[in-house]
Amino acid sequence: MTNPFELIKSQFVAELATTSLSDTAAVDALRVKFLGKKGLVTELMKQMGGLAAEERPAFGKLVNVLKAEVDQAIEVALATAREAELEQKLNSGWVDISLPGDGIGAGSLHPLYEIREEIVDFFMGMGFHVESGRDVETDWYNFEALNTPPDHPSRDMQDTFYLDKKVMLRTHTSGTQIHYMETHKPPFRMIAPGHVFRVDSDATHAPMFQQVEGLVVDRGITFAHLKGLLFLWAKRLFGNEVKMRFRPSFFPFTEPSAEMDISCVFCSGAGCRRCKHTGWMEIGGCGCVDPNVLKNVGIDGEEFTGFAFGFGLDRIAMLRHQVPEIGLLTANDQRFLRQF
Repeated sequence: MTNPFELIKSQFVAELATTSLSDTAAVDALRVKFLGKKGLVTELMKQMGGLAAEERPAFGKLVNVLKAEVDQAIEVALATAREAELEQKLNSGWVDISLPGDGIGAGSLHPLYEIREEIVDFFMGMGFHVESGRDVETDWYNFEALNTPPDHPSRDMQDTFYLDKKVMLRTHTSGTQIHYMETHKPPFRMIAPGHVFRVDSDATHAPMFQQVEGLVVDRGITFAHLKGLLFLWAKRLFGNEVKMRFRPSFFPFTEPSAEMDISCVFCSGAGCRRCKHTGWMEIGGCGCVDPNVLKNVGIDGEEFTGFAFGFGLDRIAMLRHQVPEIGLLTANDQRFLRQF
């Protein structure tokens, strides 16, 4: 019964003795011959099916012992071969250690996070609290509490990634305002930077991008306060020569609502292909907080008023650095990023 085991072991020892221990490929070929799917040791194991039940334990034990011995010898041979190949490579070449090294280039902030830090720094300087939100929201925080009931037509304005019937990836950071107002009493001012997700992708839109949402609630707040703040912000980011305008618009959670435009950074307002020859580029939306939103979080809309605004960080970075396509900001192309 032991004859096949002795024969295979003797054959392995003989072939290992003639195998070059400086060639990993040769050693690996030997491993395949004996331990591969169709190897000699593996074929022995397949013979167990034809044995009587009482003979199989002893036979299997002998196969496992043989397999372990062959496997151990192969591992030792492979380690020897790898070391020999490395030694050969080292001896075949030389290195002038007096030559200067290649060095590691200095890193820098990603343009998106540079813009984010600058915006956060501006609003913190104006007394705003920075609040972090969550990427996954319920329908209540993403829509209903923001005056957008299930049958509201404004839901069609943005395509949503739904995880469940009432759970989704947030389409804006406005939901963070609801969380904040539920746990804080006015007066307050806060901003909420974070990622948002929409089913949208082209040269100026991405399915995932970053937004900064802002909220101020106090007694006597008007649209004039909102305009004054955003004019200061635009001059901080785009320089004193930038022009800004507000166009009437609609958002379910603000009334009145407006779109914010700045003079085109590519043509300085003269009109070009990128601004569709209007001289203006949209950067975000804003408006006075709708009383229904304040009511949903238990704030008296007769005593307090407020304003809210939001803009995309990717769009701001795109305009700030005159990037022609928004996808370049997140493609992680080092040739592009090294320019910053």
